[in-house]
Amino acid sequence: MAMDIEQQQAVVIEQFVKQAGVLVGASLAGLLIEATSHPSLFAFSEILSVSNLSTLEVTQYSSSLDLLRLFAYGTWADYKSNAGRLPALLPDQVRKLKQLSVLTLAENNKVLPYDKLMQELDVSNVRELEDFLINECMYSGIVRGKLDQLRRCFEVQFAAGRDLRPEQVNDMIETLANWLSLSDNLLHSIQDKIRWADTMSDVNKKHRKEIEDKVEDLKKTIKADLDLRGHEEILFSDSGGLLEYEEDRVRSKRYLSPTYIFLQLNVDKI
Repeated sequence: MAMDIEQQQAVVIEQFVKQAGVLVGASLAGLLIEATSHPSLFAFSEILSVSNLSTLEVTQYSSSLDLLRLFAYGTWADYKSNAGRLPALLPDQVRKLKQLSVLTLAENNKVLPYDKLMQELDVSNVRELEDFLINECMYSGIVRGKLDQLRRCFEVQFAAGRDLRPEQVNDMIETLANWLSLSDNLLHSIQDKIRWADTMSDVNKKHRKEIEDKVEDLKKTIKADLDLRGHEEILFSDSGGLLEYEEDRVRSKRYLSPTYIFLQLNVDKI
């Protein structure tokens, strides 16, 4: 929705800029009235930047140029304060200036009390205010939000931006410079964390390789030990068999009959 409004505005602005570059006098003043009445136009700084508009400064149409500046930066309350030196407004211009006033209020506040809105827009009752917010603001796409009748306020969810006032340009430049500095610091911080993560990844890979090498060495050691023990068991089993044979043979020799033992004892006495 916001993109559609911007695209529509871009087309309309281009048309008015082209015409403002070639018109003079009453025709140029009439063009400014048309621009400030156009239902799809809510930004006027590009038209104001057309150098040809300076030709109105010292003419009877200079108030038309002042009115264009008011539509670019001002509000309905500003018009009422300066109505004596500005042209009378057409109904379409009144509606447009009140729409722009809502956008100004929504720049710094996302909750707009009904009482504040009725005061700024010269609206006498809640019903009229809500009809204006719905039909002239939300349906036109310049704001989105929720009407809270219980709390008597308008909760702003989106509001189209207005032209920057000349005194706001330096503030905007400073804000953008601070944002750029913060972005640079954040980028450096992210890059440092990436380098740290890469370093830790290399350390972890090296540590994992060391562990894998140790595990592999341990496997080889265990296998070699098992192979050695298996060989010893075979030798022991073979030696054990020979020993048992020798022991059996000795035992068989040591087993003598009782007669032999008796004779041996007598021989020993002699």
